[in-house]
Amino acid sequence: MTQTHRAKSASSCPNLLVPETWPHQVSASHAGRSKQPQGGILKINEEHRRGAIQDLLASPGFTFGKRVVFDSHCLKRQHTFADGLHSSCTSDAEEYQPPIWKSYLYQLQQEAPRPKRIICPRGVENRPKYYGREFHGIISREQADELLGGVEGAYILRESQRQPGCYTLALRFGNQTLNYRLFHDGKHFVGEKRFESIHDLVTDGLITLYIETKAAEYISKMTTNPIYEHIGYATLLREKVSRRLSRSKNEPRKTNVTHEEHTAVEKISSLVRRAALTHNDNHFNYEKTHNFKVHTFRGPHWCEYCANFMWGLIAQGVRCSDCGLNVHKQCSKHVPNDCQPDLKRIKKVYCCDLTTLVKAHNTQRPMVVDICIREIEARGLKSEGLYRVSGFTEHIEDVKMAFDRDGEKADISANVYPDINIITGALKLYFRDLPIPVITYDTYSKFIDAAKISNADERLEAVHEVLMLLPPAHYETLRYLMIHLKKVTMNEKDNFMNAENLGIVFGPTLMRPPEDSTLTTLHDMRYQKLIVQILIENEDVLF
Repeated sequence: MTQTHRAKSASSCPNLLVPETWPHQVSASHAGRSKQPQGGILKINEEHRRGAIQDLLASPGFTFGKRVVFDSHCLKRQHTFADGLHSSCTSDAEEYQPPIWKSYLYQLQQEAPRPKRIICPRGVENRPKYYGREFHGIISREQADELLGGVEGAYILRESQRQPGCYTLALRFGNQTLNYRLFHDGKHFVGEKRFESIHDLVTDGLITLYIETKAAEYISKMTTNPIYEHIGYATLLREKVSRRLSRSKNEPRKTNVTHEEHTAVEKISSLVRRAALTHNDNHFNYEKTHNFKVHTFRGPHWCEYCANFMWGLIAQGVRCSDCGLNVHKQCSKHVPNDCQPDLKRIKKVYCCDLTTLVKAHNTQRPMVVDICIREIEARGLKSEGLYRVSGFTEHIEDVKMAFDRDGEKADISANVYPDINIITGALKLYFRDLPIPVITYDTYSKFIDAAKISNADERLEAVHEVLMLLPPAHYETLRYLMIHLKKVTMNEKDNFMNAENLGIVFGPTLMRPPEDSTLTTLHDMRYQKLIVQILIENEDVLF
């Protein structure tokens, strides 16, 4: 690695290093090479707009020092790290410093052997219909090795002599022939990844073998110096985005965001969003784990944790479905529990994880809880059988659809829904639809054990200890609900609902056993009721 030094403008981004020169620019197909740009400051103009970001990603340079300047119109989304800066940031375009993406693994992928199919010159009987002319029938390992001829990347398919009906991929790599048991279930696979064609499987396999052979030690140390903790390139945008967040605090939030209503937070990359939100005083700092799922990236992508290339043809890494963070699978184990859900990724209000919803909307509690409770306390506290009497199911579903569609602008006033039991039904349905109940699966058994304690004081102390184990967003939601239900019991003379009755209603709604067992649910029902009853009666002590 060549000598490095810090960028000149490091006063605002002290940890940022930027490339001195970009020796090559790679086309979208990553095949052709264009002339090396002259050193100094690289000016990317309109005619390079489409390829600018991709060329930057593909740059193999590791020399640092001089600054790269972008025209504002070039900062359009091409790949993960350039998630499209908002037009309001154009005045800062020439001051924007791109992140440093390490190109070593990308270079290795480019150097990996190409697959070479060895075609069988004769017709093969009983050839499976999903294999092509690379299938050579029943041959031995020695014969396969001879057919491959020592050519790196050469491959054939054969049927096993020892186990007829079983098929093997024979692949030449590293001056030896590797044999893999081959499977097909509509797609081809030898491990976790599934491919449409044998050619893609071999291509991906050669890339993986080459990189893991050449860079084993490098890969093992990828997570030791992550950029995730030093996102200096976001600094210049933090103040602008924070102002937008502050300004929008009192503006109505919508669940469905149209193209024209995109804010700066929604258009910049997940790392920049995280930096801005972390430094925003209005943000409720609930801890949330990332919801990583295996993802296939189209075009070259770099890990947003370690800044290294994500190699392979498919399933190169994982993406958080809530905030869009893209990382290697191995890096995902090191990412802190600081997911900042992106509102445009949250498609609905009901059936959404509680912490995800409140972080996406930047609220203390789910909007459904706040809005429904306000409406109930405004006109329904004296309603007989409140929460016990059910509303019409069709109307309750209408309220659910209104929240999913309109978010905070959902109209649940008396003019639209005069029956207060529809609103209480919608609130109970929200709690029932949570993928993780308000009283979480992790704490369920501890609450049940606390309810079984005979001594009242010890039982109350045990319940309080378990409450402290709830995730912050769940705790705050439960606290607010218990305050409300206490108000309901204070109107018992009119609504005939005391803490015990409310415990019967809300016990199974707020807590469910981890295992879906009817027998367990029936057995625990009295303890569920008792827990909610204790929470209501002692809300001023427990919360």
